[in-house]
Amino acid sequence: MTLEYCVEMIRAQFPALQMDLDGSPAVFFDGPGGTQVPERVLASIEDYLVAHNANRGGPFPTSARTDALIEESRLAVATFMGAEANEIAFGANMTTLNYSLARALGRMMEPNEEIIITDLDHEGNRGPWLSLQEMGITVMSVAIDPRDCTLDLEDLEAKVTSKTRIAAVTAASNAVGTIVDLAEIRRRLPEGCLLVVDAVHLAPHRMIDVREMDCDFLLCSAYKFFGPHLGIMYGKRDSFDILPTDRLRPQKDRAPERIETGTLNHEGIAGTMAAIDFIADPMNLGIARSRDHIIRGMRAIGHHEDKLFAHLYEGLSADPRITIHGPEVDRDRTPTAGFTLEGVDARTVVASLCKMGIFSWDGHFYAQTLVERLDPGPGGLVRVGLAPYNTVAEVNRFLDAVERIGSSYA
Repeated sequence: MTLEYCVEMIRAQFPALQMDLDGSPAVFFDGPGGTQVPERVLASIEDYLVAHNANRGGPFPTSARTDALIEESRLAVATFMGAEANEIAFGANMTTLNYSLARALGRMMEPNEEIIITDLDHEGNRGPWLSLQEMGITVMSVAIDPRDCTLDLEDLEAKVTSKTRIAAVTAASNAVGTIVDLAEIRRRLPEGCLLVVDAVHLAPHRMIDVREMDCDFLLCSAYKFFGPHLGIMYGKRDSFDILPTDRLRPQKDRAPERIETGTLNHEGIAGTMAAIDFIADPMNLGIARSRDHIIRGMRAIGHHEDKLFAHLYEGLSADPRITIHGPEVDRDRTPTAGFTLEGVDARTVVASLCKMGIFSWDGHFYAQTLVERLDPGPGGLVRVGLAPYNTVAEVNRFLDAVERIGSSYA
């Protein structure tokens, strides 16, 4: 069954979309750096702080409610990912969780063993693994094909050896929208090699199924899919249970609590559950959260975003001064464009767009190695990304603005 999509019903749920800049409605094309949040997320955070606010493990009602809310939120995230509730951990952010994971897995490795990362990745999925080099572990980075920003699978083949113990790869590039063929990567890894997936940029745009991915660990961030700032980690139970994590003496020595240091962001966890409820029911029709409803909601969101992105991509491609980096529009990719405008540095483009009420990003977006490989010139790339609340009118306004910027510097 196809969910009937109405962008105006979506937009009505996001209070931030009422913002204007010097009398012009704001256009939020900054989604790859973090989406706006729907009213139900705001309400859930407020409700937690008013009616649940307490630490865990107490006999009084607010503490008991907090315990129950965290367990329900684990189940909601597990439903979102196709996992089990006891395989879901929460943390400050993806990078912090990934450093904890890397330290733990590093303790299980010998100095002559190897880790694979890629040039496509956000530094949050490079830095933690590169830090293990000080333990004598070898870390090798798979190259990209700069023509379309896809991974060089021949280079992957050359770098995988019998000593490869971990492959840490992105599922989708936050800079240029490339979606990685994780099944192909898994196929090329040696038996017993752990697969760690950075799904931060994939999660807002495509359905996650950790069983189908056959990954051992997967990390993402709720603020990229309509929630608050919170890190999430999935760990396959067999892999999670053996992690020698940093852990205080009173902390539970079991998955998932074994990697959760200190008091968690309880209100953020409440907001994350509400964000998943939005994905299951994007039109706010009172549809209950379930795996089937999440799949249907993600398909509706993806169809809207992809159709809108095709229009944006076509408009940018029509300008000979613009170079778009990443896969062609007919490939499976996220609705995120990284581009340059000839003769105009990225910060100037973004600042000019801002003056016209359009919010976007410039630079490397922490995908620093990728942008260095592309060598786009001073200032890096201009990045725009679409979300479920964006419209055709906003895309047209953006394309007109880019044309005006280009003409003014011709």
